[in-house]
Parts: sequence; C-alpha cells; structure tokens
Amino acid sequence: NIWGKGMVKIVPILLGVVGSYVFALIVDPASRESVASAVSQAAWFGSPVIWDNTVFALLSREHDSGLLVTSAVTIAPIALATMVEHIGDMCAISSTVGENFVADPGLHRTLTGDGLATTIAALFGAPANTTYGENTGVLALSKVYDPRVIRLAALFAIILSFCPKFAALIVAMPAATMGGVSLVLYGMISAVGVRNVVENQVDFTKSRNVLIAAMILGLAVGVSYNGAIVIPIGSMTISLSGLAVAALVGIFMNAVLPGKDYEFGTNAQGDTSVNFGTDAYEKK
Repeated sequence: NIWGKGMVKIVPILLGVVGSYVFALIVDPASRESVASAVSQAAWFGSPVIWDNTVFALLSREHDSGLLVTSAVTIAPIALATMVEHIGDMCAISSTVGENFVADPGLHRTLTGDGLATTIAALFGAPANTTYGENTGVLALSKVYDPRVIRLAALFAIILSFCPKFAALIVAMPAATMGGVSLVLYGMISAVGVRNVVENQVDFTKSRNVLIAAMILGLAVGVSYNGAIVIPIGSMTISLSGLAVAALVGIFMNAVLPGKDYEFGTNAQGDTSVNFGTDAYEKK
C-alpha cells in the first residue's frame, strides 16, 4: 500500500491474504493436508440455505409457538447490538471517506436497509446481520470509495456463496493468515476512532469525558478478554460482546452525565467530523 503502484496499491489486503495463505501452506504440511482434504470433499456447486433451518420449513409443519416467541426474544438483543455497531461503522466510514453519511442518506435509511436485510436473513435461518467493520480498514488502505465497487463485491459474494469449495477454502484458512489481516483491519478501525476523537476536539481535561472514555475502553477490552457477558432470562441466555457492552454503556453515560460541551448540528466544534456540519466536506 505504501510502496506499491497501480493495482498493487489498490488491493494490498487481498494480496496479503493470498500471499500469507500460500506461504502457510508451503511451510506447514499439516495445514496443506487439512486444506486439501476439506476442499476435495466439498462440492463445486450447492445451496447456501438449509431448508429445514428456515422459517418457511418451520411454519409448514406443526410447531411450538413458545419456541417462536423465545427465538424472537433471543434475537432482539442481538439485533440491538448490531444496530449499535451499524451506527459506529457509519460514523467511521464517513470520517474515512470524507462524506457525512449520517446526514445523507441518513441513519434512518441505512438502519432501515440493515433491518430489512436482517429480516430476510432470518427467514432463511440466518442470524442478525452485522455491518462489516473490516471494510473501514479496507477503505482506509485502498482509498477506493466508489459504491459500485462495494456492489460488485456483494455480487461476487452472493455468487461464491453457491460454491462449497470456496467456503471450505475460507474455513480452512490458517489462523496466522486470519490473525494477520484482522490485526491490520481492526487496527485501522481503531486508528479511525482516534482520528474522530481528535477531529471532534474532545476535551480530556474534563472528568466527564475521561470517565466515559475509560469505561468504553475498559469494557470493550476487558469483556472481550474474559468472554461475553451472559444474561440468563428464563430458559434462555443472552450474550453481549465487549464491543456491544462498551457501546451501550458509552451511549448511556453520554446521555445522562451532565456537562456536554457540544450540540449536534449547531456547534462549530469539530467541523471536520462526521457528526457535525458539512462545511468541511464542501471545502474538499
């Protein structure tokens, strides 16, 4: 990404994944045998949907109404957590790209689209959809912001979902390869978050802001390290990841603690941030 030119500069993540994958297979015979076995056993074409796990199959036979209610109650908190992640990703991508997507097209439209996608996914037995935060890191590295590229990538993803061999290739990816690319992408997301704090000119001499930041960082890292928080409700349990807990606590504390030093849309502080006016983007 730094020294490359042309296509090499645009697709550093893909080249890194492929290069690391090939290198891992060369130096580790066990990984090579595992990948070869998994890919050889998988078919070339197949449906990504298991009919017996869909809502249509459940409603076509005698079913337990209590199970349906329990399933809905279980998935609702997960959907709430993905909504929080969606808002954070929209802010991060807006800051990375330099366009205020929170205002245009607006969170009400992006959340509606995310909700419809989750609804459709649930009909086919899939969990609540989550936005790909890794894309923020990809955008920051590649500098390719054209929405048509994302649509084309989505089309490729749909096509490849019908190829079990490709799925087996991804599942069998060495841990070092996945860890390496995750380290870069999530690190870029963290850097974008720090950039937002700087551009918003957050005053860390105020105890309020320090306390909120401390709780967010402590919960996000601490809960993730010790495992998800499990909340038992009757016969079911609800699990919240460190990021979900930190986001919810941060939003709550920001809303209830006195001493806010900004007002969205009216305060000139942090003009270049996604959360405020569009003058900075117009200047670009």
